[in-house]
Amino acid sequence: MPTGKVKKIMSDKGFGFIETEHGDDVFFHHSSVADQQFDNLSPGQRVDYTLDEPGGRNKGPRAASVTVS
Repeated sequence: MPTGKVKKIMSDKGFGFIETEHGDDVFFHHSSVADQQFDNLSPGQRVDYTLDEPGGRNKGPRAASVTVS
């Protein structure tokens, strides 16, 4: 399972970005955070995640099953 750190949280919009170990950004939606802990995440926090297929219209990778490391 890949690990990274929370790069940015957009609480009012319900999504954020994870910075991977390789420096890439991965989008995540609040619904992908385990145990509905989205509101408890903060930038710099280490997380584990899995990757879903990219969205349409040339969107990049999307994290699923996000859990605090």
